[in-house]
Amino acid sequence: MNGKVGYDDTPVIPGSKWRVHDSNRPQPRIVAPGTESAQDKAGKAPSDAVILFDGKDLSGWIGKGGGAAQWKVENGYMEVVPTTGNIQTKAPFGDCQLHVEFATPEKVEGDSQGRGNSGVFLMGLYEFQVLDCYDNPTYADGTTGAIYGQYPPLVNACRKPGEWQTYDIVWIAPRFDGARLVSPARVTIILNGVLAQHDKELQGPTQHRKLAQYQPHPPVGPLVLQDHKNPVRFRNIWYRPLTDYDQT
Repeated sequence: MNGKVGYDDTPVIPGSKWRVHDSNRPQPRIVAPGTESAQDKAGKAPSDAVILFDGKDLSGWIGKGGGAAQWKVENGYMEVVPTTGNIQTKAPFGDCQLHVEFATPEKVEGDSQGRGNSGVFLMGLYEFQVLDCYDNPTYADGTTGAIYGQYPPLVNACRKPGEWQTYDIVWIAPRFDGARLVSPARVTIILNGVLAQHDKELQGPTQHRKLAQYQPHPPVGPLVLQDHKNPVRFRNIWYRPLTDYDQT
């Protein structure tokens, strides 16, 4: 890829010397992940997990405008059908341990943010990037394992295009007292068995080319998977609630 990735006209992130999606921010160090993710079969969820996608149908999900989710389901996975829109779980949840497996397209097309792009949004607001970042430079806070627009991952532990990869996320939702933020959201992310974010404090819901800022919202929300016009695949999605919020 030739040319600059990222931007140099965006706001400076508070507490940092870097701009949002800064083209000069250092790239995460590349680390080869360890144990291979099973390419032919998804793993088994813990006995107390809430299954969000079992590889059979999208009955637990809704699509654009609250209608039926239009993504393709086959061979135990779901696949983004470009331009059909994001999908989200019918059930909302808050603090959790979340597991998601994903694969970017084996056929490489595009570069930077145009290559294998999707996203995992906790509570429909906070994005953890999905992107083909195997030999694909992009702005550091937009790489796989990033808290999008805020913090790059500690390392780049991405597998090759087409290979199954895993996100294991420990999520603590923000707390509000009326309009006042009591405590910000926090997250730990393990990508392909490698620590990518450690108990990181989020600055607010995800923005593109803007600073994040908290606004009061409910203590629970849906999991959203993004249609970014690339046929990214997902499978074996489950969570374990970490609080006593009503999950029904």
